[in-house]
Amino acid sequence: MKKLNVILLFAGVLFLSGLIYKIGLDELWRELGLLGWGLFPFILGEGIAEMIHTVGWRYCLAEPYRSLSWWRLFQIRMSGYAINYLTPTAALGGEATKVNLLLAYHRGPKAVSGVLIEKFCFAFSQVLFALIGCVVIVTHVHLSGPLWLSMLLSMGLVSGGIFTFFLLQKYGKLGALVRWLAARWPANSALQNLAAQITGVDEALRTFYLQQPRNLWLAVSWHLAGFCMTILQAWFFLYLLKQGTSLSMAATVAFLGMWFDLLTFAVPMNMGSLEGTRIVVFKAIGRTAAAGIAYGLAIRLAQITWSVLGLALYGWLMAKEKKPNKPKEIPPIPLASHPSISLEQKAPPFKDTSSTACRIR
Repeated sequence: MKKLNVILLFAGVLFLSGLIYKIGLDELWRELGLLGWGLFPFILGEGIAEMIHTVGWRYCLAEPYRSLSWWRLFQIRMSGYAINYLTPTAALGGEATKVNLLLAYHRGPKAVSGVLIEKFCFAFSQVLFALIGCVVIVTHVHLSGPLWLSMLLSMGLVSGGIFTFFLLQKYGKLGALVRWLAARWPANSALQNLAAQITGVDEALRTFYLQQPRNLWLAVSWHLAGFCMTILQAWFFLYLLKQGTSLSMAATVAFLGMWFDLLTFAVPMNMGSLEGTRIVVFKAIGRTAAAGIAYGLAIRLAQITWSVLGLALYGWLMAKEKKPNKPKEIPPIPLASHPSISLEQKAPPFKDTSSTACRIR
């Protein structure tokens, strides 16, 4: 898997280099120059979206993790965001990072279940956002018939995978294969331990879906709100380029961009695919390829910025976790302040027994 990710990353770099060469550095620089200081609010929009997604994640967590502050959950989420983006782990390394950081607070299977439930809610919200948007804009976008067909077929496959993931979670079947293997090899202690741990996760998942369906839909709703930030980002970008914009045009860019991101999720950092698909999107709304690749590069810059921040937060959390907790020194209790001792208390009178001892002799 790592070799495949490296190959995809290398291919993406070559593809992106080819796009930049074809469009021309001068033309691309001119488009980026039009953004000016407006690039900073554009980058901020990426962070605001992640802040909203953090609220959605809270509804996927059970106690005691739901009692964590929003700021702590944001730190953990951005740590996973950075690992997913900056390392070729196919969006798995970041989820493992979030689990480990939750386990540092409290150990238990609910840490894993909270991350898995959020993974489903996030992906389901992406599909829902893209589908709703494309139904709305289908009559306003000029894409070829084969492209629409390929997108629908691929979206069907992605949706089927997400729905299967949901069913496995809801009915506690994620560890079915591990339990089957453990039953076949009872002498394998490592396999037995793994089966016991994943069974605990399955039970936590089943309990959540059975007892908290309302929180599930609240999580999906908050994630949808986070994705709506992409509409505002697209509108602001088109406004800065002074090419004429409207809310419907910005929504078209956001919906189609989300659709393409779902189909290219396996490419590390969306290298090349992010810029290439935005060229297709901008041409579909009647804009230039240079504007499309500039938009893709602006998104990439925003992602890199927040990934660097997430990496810094991750380092801070790890340093805080490894910091030894010094035992508090208990100050000595002054003798006079002890409730059972008084300095004024007199010693018992000394009895002279010498005369009695003489009489006995």
